[in-house]
Amino acid sequence: MQARKTILTCAVTGNLTKPEQHPGLPITPQQIATACLDAAQAGAAVVHIHVRDPRTGRPSMDLALYREVIERIRAVDAELIVNLTTGPGGRFIPSDDDPKVAAAGTTLMAPEQRVEHILQLRPDICSLDLNTMNSGNDVVINTPKNVTRMAAIIRAAGVKPELEIFDSGDIHLARDLIDAGVLDGPGLWTFVHGVKYGFAATPETLLYARNLLPAGATWAAFGIGRHEFPMVAQAWLAGGHIRVGLEDNLYLSKGVLAESNAALVTRARAIVTSLGGELASASEAREMLGLRG
Repeated sequence: MQARKTILTCAVTGNLTKPEQHPGLPITPQQIATACLDAAQAGAAVVHIHVRDPRTGRPSMDLALYREVIERIRAVDAELIVNLTTGPGGRFIPSDDDPKVAAAGTTLMAPEQRVEHILQLRPDICSLDLNTMNSGNDVVINTPKNVTRMAAIIRAAGVKPELEIFDSGDIHLARDLIDAGVLDGPGLWTFVHGVKYGFAATPETLLYARNLLPAGATWAAFGIGRHEFPMVAQAWLAGGHIRVGLEDNLYLSKGVLAESNAALVTRARAIVTSLGGELASASEAREMLGLRG
């Protein structure tokens, strides 16, 4: 039995999941905030937040929407750790006739725009992607120069970056940025498993990634789709923290939609406790991560 406590993050809505895939996907600021608070009641210490256009349900980067979500959460729960995404704005779709020209659907933008809401709202944590990789028919682009520009603003805002890792090259890039003083080490890391062309959702891959980290690093891992719950167990067994949520997976079991984010958290909590573990409260997680109260 492991004596440590495990931090559970709930990613409540995401950027790619579509409303037509799940009738309960949170869309409006009120729905997103409620999903976060319900996840906290079920055992989540951290909530990872994207926002969406309330009219269309499509991804948004509207500062006012982020602000409303945070205000709604803080009106009820002052301890829950808020983790805002900075992932949107890095996708490039090449035109068929001239691949250096962006096609419809490209979101690529200046790094400063991708972190403007972080500077303005100063959440506890924000994600920082280090991946440049194929994503379906698109390409996600996070160059060292652009990551450096984003990291400088995140640091100026006093926010802890969560380094999102999709493949081993991302770890090497992050370690170079730590050595250069761009990022503070040993870092807070999250491994993404099960995305096509990224880390496979296997124990071997998880252990390989973990073993590339700097000594003393804090890390978590999660799986996409059907890999979500197996990765909860694998991450815990390997000494890491965990993440679930409708951003990553919509199902409790094959063909059975999860009723809510809280239902996914409840299932993950049961896995951890069945293995002899215990989830950290938000206040305990703050202490573990060195966050202000």
